[in-house]
Amino acid sequence: MFTGLVEGLGEVVATQPAAAAGVEIGVDMGPLAADVALGDSICTSGACLSVTKLTDSVVFFDVSPESLAKTTLGERKVGDLVNLERSLRADTRLGGHFVSGHVDGLGELLERREEGEFATLRFRAPDALAALLVPKGSVAIDGVSLTVAALTSAQEFEVAIIPDTLERTTLGRMQVGQAVNLEGDLLGKYVLRAAGLALEQPDLWQATRDLLGLPSEPKR
Repeated sequence: MFTGLVEGLGEVVATQPAAAAGVEIGVDMGPLAADVALGDSICTSGACLSVTKLTDSVVFFDVSPESLAKTTLGERKVGDLVNLERSLRADTRLGGHFVSGHVDGLGELLERREEGEFATLRFRAPDALAALLVPKGSVAIDGVSLTVAALTSAQEFEVAIIPDTLERTTLGRMQVGQAVNLEGDLLGKYVLRAAGLALEQPDLWQATRDLLGLPSEPKR
């Protein structure tokens, strides 16, 4: 579990084919690698990856075919920068929102408006994320926790980026047309799932209510 508060930028220093059509990626985490251990989870531009090897400040990840198909990781090349966040500690303040690192789909940067030191970015989201986008709601873009500033259509939304975020994440370097990893709000997914069951499969919905010891819904 992560917060979407990027701790720093890492540089891709190696990428090579791995077993079963996967890819091994090496990322120089710099000082962030100091307390990283084998098996640790690192949010890498929005995708939760497990550390498989360590060499000084360089950590290596095996990226599965599924992750290559659903994220931008397959496009990463040596020299590219990625957003990095180590997994959330139980005794740490939650300053962003709950981010699982399970990318829901790819989005695209449609427009970039510079406003002094600030910027407003407009993205297109895939159909599957449309219901999870709400004004002032949370969304993770390449692992960065952001607030939806406005919905410009069912699938398009804007976020307002402060100078510090532009400086410390890849969002400051992002160009129009670039693909991004998107993750909808985790709590919103559960609400959407529950609402769908209640409407479409009331028997299953009632079974869940019984499991939780909730009273039956009044008859209409």
